[in-house]
Amino acid sequence: MKFAFFVYPHLGGTFTVFRHLRMGLAAFGIDVRWLGIGPAAHAAARHPDWQAERETGAVCGLPGDDEPALARALFAAIENGGFDGVFVNVHADSVQTNIARHLPSSLLRILVVHNITPGTYAAAAAIREHVHATVCVSRRIEADLIGRYRFRPQRIVTVPNAADFLPVPARAPRADGQPLRILSLGRVEDQAKGVLWLPDILRRLPPSVRMTVAGDGPDLARLRQRCAFLGDRVRFAGAVLPSAVPALMAEHDILLGPSRFEGFMITAVEAMAAGCVPVISRIRGVTDSVVTEGETGLLFPVGDIRAAASAIQRLVDHPALWRTLSRRGVATAPDRFGVARMAGDYAALLDRISAEPPLVARPLSMDEWQLPSGLRPGLRTHLPVPIKNLLRGIRERVRIRDQTAEPA
Repeated sequence: MKFAFFVYPHLGGTFTVFRHLRMGLAAFGIDVRWLGIGPAAHAAARHPDWQAERETGAVCGLPGDDEPALARALFAAIENGGFDGVFVNVHADSVQTNIARHLPSSLLRILVVHNITPGTYAAAAAIREHVHATVCVSRRIEADLIGRYRFRPQRIVTVPNAADFLPVPARAPRADGQPLRILSLGRVEDQAKGVLWLPDILRRLPPSVRMTVAGDGPDLARLRQRCAFLGDRVRFAGAVLPSAVPALMAEHDILLGPSRFEGFMITAVEAMAAGCVPVISRIRGVTDSVVTEGETGLLFPVGDIRAAASAIQRLVDHPALWRTLSRRGVATAPDRFGVARMAGDYAALLDRISAEPPLVARPLSMDEWQLPSGLRPGLRTHLPVPIKNLLRGIRERVRIRDQTAEPA
Protein backbone atom coordinates (compact mmCIF):
# COMPACT_ATOMS: atom_id res chain seq x y z
CA MET A 1 0.00 0.00 0.00
CA LYS A 2 0.99 3.60 -0.57
CA PHE A 3 -0.16 6.53 1.56
CA ALA A 4 0.24 10.30 1.36
CA PHE A 5 0.94 12.19 4.58
CA PHE A 6 -0.06 15.85 4.40
CA VAL A 7 2.97 17.78 5.62
CA TYR A 8 6.18 19.36 4.34
CA PRO A 9 9.73 19.16 5.74
CA HIS A 10 10.18 21.31 8.84
CA LEU A 11 11.43 21.04 12.42
CA GLY A 12 7.92 20.70 13.87
CA GLY A 13 6.29 17.65 15.38
CA THR A 14 4.07 16.64 12.45
CA PHE A 15 7.08 16.08 10.19
CA THR A 16 8.69 14.00 12.93
CA VAL A 17 5.53 11.86 13.00
CA PHE A 18 5.84 11.46 9.22
CA ARG A 19 9.46 10.34 9.48
CA HIS A 20 8.58 7.78 12.12
CA LEU A 21 5.59 6.44 10.18
CA ARG A 22 7.56 6.23 6.95
CA MET A 23 10.37 4.35 8.69
CA GLY A 24 8.13 2.10 10.79
CA LEU A 25 5.47 1.22 8.21
CA ALA A 26 8.10 0.26 5.63
CA ALA A 27 8.53 -2.97 7.62
CA PHE A 28 4.87 -3.75 6.85
CA GLY A 29 5.24 -3.08 3.12
CA ILE A 30 3.53 0.33 3.36
CA ASP A 31 5.11 3.29 1.54
CA VAL A 32 4.39 6.70 3.12
CA ARG A 33 5.15 9.91 1.19
CA TRP A 34 4.80 13.53 2.26
CA LEU A 35 2.70 15.95 0.19
CA GLY A 36 2.93 19.69 0.80
CA ILE A 37 1.33 22.80 -0.65
CA GLY A 38 1.94 26.53 -0.46
CA PRO A 39 4.97 28.84 -0.27
CA ALA A 40 6.46 27.30 2.89
CA ALA A 41 6.40 23.82 1.35
CA HIS A 42 8.09 25.08 -1.82
CA ALA A 43 10.75 26.87 0.25
CA ALA A 44 11.42 23.73 2.27
CA ALA A 45 11.76 21.60 -0.85
CA ARG A 46 14.45 24.00 -2.13
CA HIS A 47 16.31 24.35 1.17
CA PRO A 48 19.64 22.48 1.37
CA ASP A 49 18.85 21.26 4.91
CA TRP A 50 15.98 19.19 3.50
CA GLN A 51 17.65 17.92 0.35
CA ALA A 52 17.52 14.31 1.55
CA GLU A 53 13.74 14.55 1.98
CA ARG A 54 13.09 15.43 -1.66
CA GLU A 55 13.07 11.74 -2.44
CA THR A 56 10.44 10.98 0.22
CA GLY A 57 7.70 13.35 -0.96
CA ALA A 58 6.64 16.20 -3.23
CA VAL A 59 5.16 19.68 -3.36
CA CYS A 60 1.89 20.28 -5.22
CA GLY A 61 0.88 23.38 -7.19
CA LEU A 62 2.69 26.70 -7.40
CA PRO A 63 3.83 29.03 -4.61
CA GLY A 64 1.36 31.74 -5.63
CA ASP A 65 -1.71 29.52 -6.08
CA ASP A 66 -4.96 30.61 -4.43
CA GLU A 67 -7.01 28.20 -2.32
CA PRO A 68 -9.05 26.59 -5.16
CA ALA A 69 -5.91 26.14 -7.28
CA LEU A 70 -4.07 24.53 -4.36
CA ALA A 71 -7.01 22.19 -3.80
CA ARG A 72 -7.09 21.14 -7.45
CA ALA A 73 -3.32 20.57 -7.50
CA LEU A 74 -3.49 18.47 -4.34
CA PHE A 75 -6.42 16.44 -5.68
CA ALA A 76 -4.54 15.76 -8.94
CA ALA A 77 -1.37 14.72 -7.10
CA ILE A 78 -3.32 12.20 -5.02
CA GLU A 79 -5.33 10.93 -7.97
CA ASN A 80 -2.26 10.48 -10.20
CA GLY A 81 0.18 9.33 -7.53
CA GLY A 82 -1.05 5.79 -7.11
CA PHE A 83 -2.05 6.35 -3.49
CA ASP A 84 -4.31 3.97 -1.57
CA GLY A 85 -5.00 6.48 1.19
CA VAL A 86 -4.03 9.67 2.96
CA PHE A 87 -3.14 10.81 6.48
CA VAL A 88 -4.80 14.16 7.23
CA ASN A 89 -3.20 16.20 10.03
CA VAL A 90 -6.22 18.15 11.15
CA HIS A 91 -5.90 21.92 11.38
CA ALA A 92 -2.30 21.90 10.07
CA ASP A 93 -3.57 23.32 6.77
CA SER A 94 -7.21 24.11 5.92
CA VAL A 95 -6.93 23.03 2.27
CA GLN A 96 -5.32 19.70 3.13
CA THR A 97 -7.92 19.12 5.84
CA ASN A 98 -10.88 20.00 3.63
CA ILE A 99 -9.68 17.86 0.70
CA ALA A 100 -10.82 14.83 2.73
CA ARG A 101 -14.43 15.79 1.92
CA HIS A 102 -13.71 15.60 -1.82
CA LEU A 103 -11.60 12.49 -2.28
CA PRO A 104 -13.08 9.33 -3.85
CA SER A 105 -14.72 6.88 -1.43
CA SER A 106 -12.25 4.20 -2.51
CA LEU A 107 -9.36 6.19 -1.01
CA LEU A 108 -8.74 5.49 2.68
CA ARG A 109 -8.63 8.61 4.84
CA ILE A 110 -7.10 8.63 8.32
CA LEU A 111 -7.53 11.75 10.41
CA VAL A 112 -4.71 12.44 12.89
CA VAL A 113 -5.51 14.83 15.75
CA HIS A 114 -2.46 16.33 17.46
CA ASN A 115 -3.80 18.93 19.88
CA ILE A 116 -6.54 19.67 22.43
CA THR A 117 -7.58 23.19 21.39
CA PRO A 118 -11.22 24.04 20.51
CA GLY A 119 -10.08 25.09 17.02
CA THR A 120 -8.44 21.72 16.44
CA TYR A 121 -11.56 19.88 17.61
CA ALA A 122 -13.86 22.03 15.46
CA ALA A 123 -11.74 21.29 12.40
CA ALA A 124 -11.77 17.56 13.16
CA ALA A 125 -15.55 17.57 13.55
CA ALA A 126 -15.92 19.35 10.19
CA ILE A 127 -14.58 16.30 8.33
CA ARG A 128 -15.61 13.58 10.80
CA GLU A 129 -18.06 11.87 8.41
CA HIS A 130 -15.54 11.85 5.55
CA VAL A 131 -12.78 9.80 7.18
CA HIS A 132 -12.53 6.07 7.75
CA ALA A 133 -10.70 6.33 11.07
CA THR A 134 -9.38 8.91 13.52
CA VAL A 135 -6.06 8.60 15.34
CA CYS A 136 -5.53 10.60 18.55
CA VAL A 137 -2.06 11.09 19.97
CA SER A 138 -3.34 11.07 23.57
CA ARG A 139 -6.22 9.62 25.60
CA ARG A 140 -7.50 13.12 26.33
CA ILE A 141 -8.13 13.82 22.66
CA GLU A 142 -10.02 10.56 22.17
CA ALA A 143 -12.21 11.18 25.22
CA ASP A 144 -12.97 14.77 24.17
CA LEU A 145 -13.88 13.85 20.59
CA ILE A 146 -16.18 11.03 21.68
CA GLY A 147 -17.76 12.90 24.57
CA ARG A 148 -18.19 16.34 23.05
CA TYR A 149 -17.92 16.05 19.26
CA ARG A 150 -19.94 12.89 18.47
CA PHE A 151 -17.07 10.77 17.18
CA ARG A 152 -17.96 7.06 17.13
CA PRO A 153 -15.86 4.97 19.56
CA GLN A 154 -15.45 2.11 17.06
CA ARG A 155 -13.78 4.45 14.55
CA ILE A 156 -11.32 6.20 16.82
CA VAL A 157 -8.08 4.99 18.41
CA THR A 158 -5.27 6.44 20.52
CA VAL A 159 -1.73 5.92 19.22
CA PRO A 160 0.90 7.90 21.17
CA ASN A 161 3.68 9.44 19.11
CA ALA A 162 7.15 7.93 19.03
CA ALA A 163 10.53 9.50 19.74
CA ASP A 164 13.94 9.32 18.12
CA PHE A 165 16.09 7.30 20.49
CA LEU A 166 19.47 8.33 19.15
CA PRO A 167 22.65 7.36 21.01
CA VAL A 168 22.91 9.44 24.17
CA PRO A 169 26.33 10.57 25.41
CA ALA A 170 27.31 9.15 28.78
CA ARG A 171 25.90 11.27 31.59
CA ALA A 172 28.42 12.24 34.24
CA PRO A 173 27.32 11.10 37.72
CA ARG A 174 25.72 13.88 39.77
CA ALA A 175 27.26 14.43 43.16
CA ASP A 176 25.09 15.47 46.10
CA GLY A 177 25.02 19.25 46.26
CA GLN A 178 25.95 19.72 42.62
CA PRO A 179 23.80 22.54 41.13
CA LEU A 180 20.90 21.42 38.95
CA ARG A 181 20.84 22.42 35.29
CA ILE A 182 17.42 23.18 33.82
CA LEU A 183 16.58 22.94 30.12
CA SER A 184 13.69 24.55 28.22
CA LEU A 185 13.56 23.03 24.75
CA GLY A 186 11.20 23.75 21.86
CA ARG A 187 9.26 26.53 20.24
CA VAL A 188 9.67 29.75 22.20
CA GLU A 189 6.01 30.72 22.22
CA ASP A 190 3.95 31.68 25.25
CA GLN A 191 0.36 30.99 24.20
CA ALA A 192 0.84 27.20 24.13
CA LYS A 193 4.20 26.66 25.81
CA GLY A 194 3.96 29.14 28.70
CA VAL A 195 7.56 30.24 28.21
CA LEU A 196 7.07 33.64 29.83
CA TRP A 197 6.59 31.85 33.16
CA LEU A 198 10.17 30.54 33.03
CA PRO A 199 11.92 33.54 34.67
CA ASP A 200 9.36 33.67 37.51
CA ILE A 201 9.96 29.98 38.21
CA LEU A 202 13.75 30.32 38.14
CA ARG A 203 13.83 33.33 40.46
CA ARG A 204 12.16 31.23 43.18
CA LEU A 205 15.03 28.73 43.09
CA PRO A 206 18.54 28.94 44.61
CA PRO A 207 21.01 31.13 42.66
CA SER A 208 23.09 28.06 41.86
CA VAL A 209 20.29 26.66 39.66
CA ARG A 210 20.78 27.69 36.04
CA MET A 211 18.70 27.34 32.90
CA THR A 212 19.33 26.91 29.17
CA VAL A 213 16.65 28.02 26.71
CA ALA A 214 17.04 26.12 23.43
CA GLY A 215 14.76 26.97 20.53
CA ASP A 216 13.35 29.84 18.53
CA GLY A 217 9.93 31.39 18.16
CA PRO A 218 7.81 34.53 18.20
CA ASP A 219 8.29 35.27 21.92
CA LEU A 220 12.07 34.88 22.06
CA ALA A 221 12.72 38.63 22.32
CA ARG A 222 10.14 39.04 25.10
CA LEU A 223 11.61 36.12 27.02
CA ARG A 224 15.14 37.53 26.72
CA GLN A 225 13.90 40.83 28.09
CA ARG A 226 12.11 39.21 31.02
CA CYS A 227 15.15 37.09 31.86
CA ALA A 228 17.54 40.05 31.91
CA PHE A 229 17.40 40.43 35.71
CA LEU A 230 18.62 36.83 36.08
CA GLY A 231 21.94 37.63 34.39
CA ASP A 232 24.13 34.65 33.56
CA ARG A 233 21.73 32.21 35.24
CA VAL A 234 19.97 31.94 31.84
CA ARG A 235 21.70 30.95 28.59
CA PHE A 236 19.99 31.17 25.19
CA ALA A 237 21.26 28.44 22.87
CA GLY A 238 19.13 29.14 19.78
CA ALA A 239 17.46 26.55 17.56
CA VAL A 240 18.71 22.98 17.91
CA LEU A 241 18.68 20.30 15.22
CA PRO A 242 17.07 16.96 16.19
CA SER A 243 20.44 15.20 15.93
CA ALA A 244 21.82 17.47 18.69
CA VAL A 245 18.96 16.93 21.15
CA PRO A 246 20.29 13.81 22.95
CA ALA A 247 23.61 15.46 23.79
CA LEU A 248 21.83 18.62 24.96
CA MET A 249 19.50 16.59 27.18
CA ALA A 250 22.44 14.68 28.65
CA GLU A 251 24.06 17.98 29.67
CA HIS A 252 21.02 18.96 31.75
CA ASP A 253 19.25 17.50 34.77
CA ILE A 254 15.68 18.78 34.41
CA LEU A 255 13.41 19.50 31.46
CA LEU A 256 11.05 22.30 32.47
CA GLY A 257 7.82 22.47 30.45
CA PRO A 258 5.15 24.89 31.77
CA SER A 259 2.81 24.39 28.79
CA ARG A 260 -0.79 25.60 28.82
CA PHE A 261 -1.85 22.96 26.30
CA GLU A 262 -0.28 20.05 24.46
CA GLY A 263 -1.54 17.15 22.40
CA PHE A 264 1.34 14.92 23.46
CA MET A 265 4.80 16.20 24.57
CA ILE A 266 7.56 14.49 22.68
CA THR A 267 10.30 16.50 24.40
CA ALA A 268 9.35 14.86 27.72
CA VAL A 269 9.91 11.42 26.16
CA GLU A 270 13.26 12.50 24.73
CA ALA A 271 14.23 13.90 28.13
CA MET A 272 13.39 10.66 29.96
CA ALA A 273 15.44 8.64 27.47
CA ALA A 274 18.45 10.85 28.21
CA GLY A 275 18.05 10.77 31.98
CA CYS A 276 16.88 14.39 32.08
CA VAL A 277 13.95 14.45 34.51
CA PRO A 278 10.77 16.13 33.18
CA VAL A 279 9.08 18.68 35.44
CA ILE A 280 6.05 19.68 33.38
CA SER A 281 2.47 20.93 33.52
CA ARG A 282 -0.15 18.34 34.40
CA ILE A 283 -2.48 18.33 31.40
CA ARG A 284 -5.09 15.67 32.06
CA GLY A 285 -4.95 12.72 29.68
CA VAL A 286 -1.90 14.17 27.93
CA THR A 287 1.24 14.82 29.96
CA ASP A 288 0.14 12.50 32.76
CA SER A 289 0.06 9.73 30.14
CA VAL A 290 3.69 10.43 29.26
CA VAL A 291 5.16 11.14 32.70
CA THR A 292 4.19 9.05 35.72
CA GLU A 293 4.13 11.40 38.70
CA GLY A 294 6.84 10.53 41.22
CA GLU A 295 8.21 7.68 39.09
CA THR A 296 9.55 9.16 35.83
CA GLY A 297 9.06 12.87 36.52
CA LEU A 298 7.08 15.51 38.41
CA LEU A 299 3.88 17.31 37.40
CA PHE A 300 2.42 20.64 38.53
CA PRO A 301 -0.90 22.44 37.84
CA VAL A 302 -1.00 24.59 34.69
CA GLY A 303 0.08 28.13 35.49
CA ASP A 304 1.05 27.39 39.11
CA ILE A 305 4.50 28.99 39.26
CA ARG A 306 4.96 28.24 42.95
CA ALA A 307 4.16 24.56 42.46
CA ALA A 308 6.59 24.36 39.53
CA ALA A 309 9.38 25.90 41.61
CA SER A 310 8.52 23.63 44.57
CA ALA A 311 8.75 20.54 42.37
CA ILE A 312 12.23 21.53 41.22
CA GLN A 313 13.21 22.42 44.79
CA ARG A 314 12.30 18.84 45.81
CA LEU A 315 14.92 17.58 43.36
CA VAL A 316 17.44 20.12 44.67
CA ASP A 317 16.83 18.98 48.26
CA HIS A 318 16.63 15.24 47.49
CA PRO A 319 19.34 14.16 45.03
CA ALA A 320 18.39 10.50 45.55
CA LEU A 321 14.89 11.25 44.22
CA TRP A 322 16.38 12.87 41.11
CA ARG A 323 18.58 9.81 40.52
CA THR A 324 15.59 7.46 40.88
CA LEU A 325 13.41 9.42 38.44
CA SER A 326 16.29 9.74 36.00
CA ARG A 327 17.06 6.02 36.08
CA ARG A 328 13.41 4.98 35.63
CA GLY A 329 12.94 7.31 32.68
CA VAL A 330 15.91 5.83 30.87
CA ALA A 331 14.63 2.31 31.55
CA THR A 332 11.02 2.80 30.40
CA ALA A 333 10.93 5.39 27.59
CA PRO A 334 12.23 3.29 24.64
CA ASP A 335 9.72 0.46 25.15
CA ARG A 336 6.74 2.76 25.72
CA PHE A 337 7.45 5.22 22.93
CA GLY A 338 9.48 3.39 20.27
CA VAL A 339 8.84 3.68 16.53
CA ALA A 340 8.14 -0.07 16.23
CA ARG A 341 5.28 0.18 18.75
CA MET A 342 3.76 3.19 17.01
CA ALA A 343 4.09 1.69 13.53
CA GLY A 344 2.59 -1.59 14.68
CA ASP A 345 -0.50 0.20 15.98
CA TYR A 346 -0.92 2.12 12.73
CA ALA A 347 -0.36 -1.02 10.64
CA ALA A 348 -3.06 -2.88 12.58
CA LEU A 349 -5.48 -0.01 12.00
CA LEU A 350 -4.73 0.16 8.27
CA ASP A 351 -5.13 -3.61 7.97
CA ARG A 352 -8.53 -3.43 9.65
CA ILE A 353 -10.02 -0.56 7.67
CA SER A 354 -8.63 -1.76 4.34
CA ALA A 355 -10.19 -5.20 4.88
CA GLU A 356 -13.59 -3.73 5.82
CA PRO A 357 -13.71 -0.01 4.98
CA PRO A 358 -16.28 1.81 7.14
CA LEU A 359 -18.97 3.79 5.33
CA VAL A 360 -18.18 7.47 4.85
CA ALA A 361 -20.17 10.43 3.56
CA ARG A 362 -20.61 10.95 -0.17
CA PRO A 363 -17.58 12.81 -1.55
CA LEU A 364 -18.24 16.35 -2.71
CA SER A 365 -17.24 17.39 -6.21
CA MET A 366 -14.41 19.86 -6.59
CA ASP A 367 -16.96 22.31 -8.04
CA GLU A 368 -18.54 22.39 -4.55
CA TRP A 369 -15.27 23.44 -2.91
CA GLN A 370 -15.64 25.67 0.11
CA LEU A 371 -14.34 25.59 3.65
CA PRO A 372 -16.92 24.46 6.24
CA SER A 373 -17.39 26.59 9.34
CA GLY A 374 -15.07 24.41 11.43
CA LEU A 375 -12.18 25.24 9.10
CA ARG A 376 -12.85 28.98 9.03
CA PRO A 377 -11.74 31.44 11.74
CA GLY A 378 -14.35 31.56 14.50
CA LEU A 379 -15.14 34.02 17.28
CA ARG A 380 -12.44 32.44 19.47
CA THR A 381 -9.75 33.78 17.12
CA HIS A 382 -10.75 37.36 18.02
CA LEU A 383 -10.29 36.95 21.77
CA PRO A 384 -7.19 38.71 23.14
CA VAL A 385 -4.38 36.25 23.88
CA PRO A 386 -4.30 37.05 27.64
CA ILE A 387 -8.02 36.19 27.88
CA LYS A 388 -7.47 32.93 25.96
CA ASN A 389 -4.60 32.03 28.25
CA LEU A 390 -6.64 32.78 31.37
CA LEU A 391 -9.55 30.65 30.16
CA ARG A 392 -7.27 27.76 29.23
CA GLY A 393 -5.66 27.76 32.66
CA ILE A 394 -9.02 27.84 34.45
CA ARG A 395 -10.43 25.08 32.22
CA GLU A 396 -7.47 22.79 32.86
CA ARG A 397 -7.52 23.31 36.62
CA VAL A 398 -11.27 22.57 36.68
CA ARG A 399 -10.68 19.35 34.72
CA ILE A 400 -8.00 18.23 37.16
CA ARG A 401 -10.22 19.11 40.15
CA ASP A 402 -13.20 17.22 38.73
CA GLN A 403 -11.04 14.21 37.94
CA THR A 404 -9.66 14.20 41.49
CA ALA A 405 -13.18 14.46 42.93
CA GLU A 406 -14.48 11.44 40.98
CA PRO A 407 -15.24 8.47 43.25
CA ALA A 408 -12.91 5.49 42.93
